[in-house]
Amino acid sequence: MLTRRAKATFYALSTPIMTANGWIYRHLRAPATAGLKVHLGPGQRNYMPGWINVDANMFTGKCDVWADLRNPLPLQDGTVKCCYSHHVIEHLPNLQHHFHDVFRCLEPGGIYRVGGPNGDTAMCKFVEGDAAWFSSYPDDRKSIGGRFENFIFCRQEHLTILTRSFLEEIMGEAGFVEIRVCLPVRETNYPELFGEVLLKEHEADYEHPHTLIVEARKPASHTNGH
Repeated sequence: MLTRRAKATFYALSTPIMTANGWIYRHLRAPATAGLKVHLGPGQRNYMPGWINVDANMFTGKCDVWADLRNPLPLQDGTVKCCYSHHVIEHLPNLQHHFHDVFRCLEPGGIYRVGGPNGDTAMCKFVEGDAAWFSSYPDDRKSIGGRFENFIFCRQEHLTILTRSFLEEIMGEAGFVEIRVCLPVRETNYPELFGEVLLKEHEADYEHPHTLIVEARKPASHTNGH
């Protein structure tokens, strides 16, 4: 994991270039036809062929579009059939903006599958005193309080706590419908769209999952701008 100082330096130097690159891609290169499959934040290991993989990490990771996910997505309105992000949104400073922007990019009837640290389960396990549920990453903490802090904030890399009711609220405000939590987590309501991404998700605890997975749909009758 990069130190916060190293990460801040990287973004300070690269943000203007990423912003320009994202704008150029969106307005000059992004496909204008519907049916796109978009993966946000593939990182080092989860690049998916056949998808448009968007990430700020172009040095140690792999992506098709180098863009800052804090900015508007470099995609045209109503062109994305399905969008996928896994352990990405907890790093973003404005989730309301993010979900509104994904909604903009989705075609009518399009689906967003999003996952991140499961705050609901973490709080239950903290109250139960189950320190073994938590790992010692990123810092070697022995106390359950320290391990809880690790999980929720991850050396301040995570900017929010993700819970089911919170995601339902802000996704509903963005216009999404049929907002469903996937339990067990390595299942999907849309296997024709997300069957292959399940191979990228690593979750061993199906009863008390560490990852909160939500799928939601843009209404089929929705028209961007109306």
